[in-house]
Amino acid sequence: MRVEGHGGTGLNVIDFGGEGPGILLLHGLTGRAANWTATARWLTRHGRVVGYDARGHGHSDKPDGPYDRPAYVGDAAALIEALDLAPAVVIGHSMGGLTAWQLAGARPDLVAGVVIADMNPVTPPNLLDRWAAWLADWPVPFPTLADVRDYFGAERRTEGDSFVEVMTGGPDGWRPLARTDHVLASLAHWSGRDHRPELAAVTCPALVVAGAQSDQPVDRQREMAELLPDGRWAVLPDAGHVLYYDNPDGWRAAVEPFVAELTARAAHAVRAAG
Repeated sequence: MRVEGHGGTGLNVIDFGGEGPGILLLHGLTGRAANWTATARWLTRHGRVVGYDARGHGHSDKPDGPYDRPAYVGDAAALIEALDLAPAVVIGHSMGGLTAWQLAGARPDLVAGVVIADMNPVTPPNLLDRWAAWLADWPVPFPTLADVRDYFGAERRTEGDSFVEVMTGGPDGWRPLARTDHVLASLAHWSGRDHRPELAAVTCPALVVAGAQSDQPVDRQREMAELLPDGRWAVLPDAGHVLYYDNPDGWRAAVEPFVAELTARAAHAVRAAG
């Protein structure tokens, strides 16, 4: 399915199924909606679950720009409105978590609650340089998907599994679906920033979930939960940054009761209004 996002950018959408209140899934930088497949399977019992490839990612359009925060937030808002998901529970990982809380602050009418998965609200000033060096080091093209899995899963196997989802095959091997210049252009708009002042605008319920072994500071994420007006907190043991791959049972145990509470509330409101 295709939906027109901010500025007419075409977004590749996966409708995972389910009926009832809207649940929107936002992946992280370099990711795609398919990363959420395992999570979406159990979420469908609570509502209609939708994910999409962010601009410049996956099979969505890859325009020259913009890749700033208003474009990403505008895409999420446009999709919620186009698919009549409002008010949606918005679940975002990493960059998707940033988009989720910025959307909730800018358009509270569209958001019933947010889950922020492993995102540091204070991004270091050298983040863009670190990513540029890391991306330049990728041995592209990868000869096989096994090589992709081994390269990215050298320290944590599940990270290799997540990167397999974001590659496309060609005659000479496997390459990332997202272009390096688009990734860095996206990152440039949130690298080296303190986003904590934005959190006061998020008046809906918000759950912050951190990986205990993530490179994203756990203390910063706990602080974010405390700064949110209606913030809640969970930390997953044995999980790194891609926490829903690393500890899927812990992820579900943390997130499902929160989603169930919000979607039940939304369904009750619909029945009362009707």
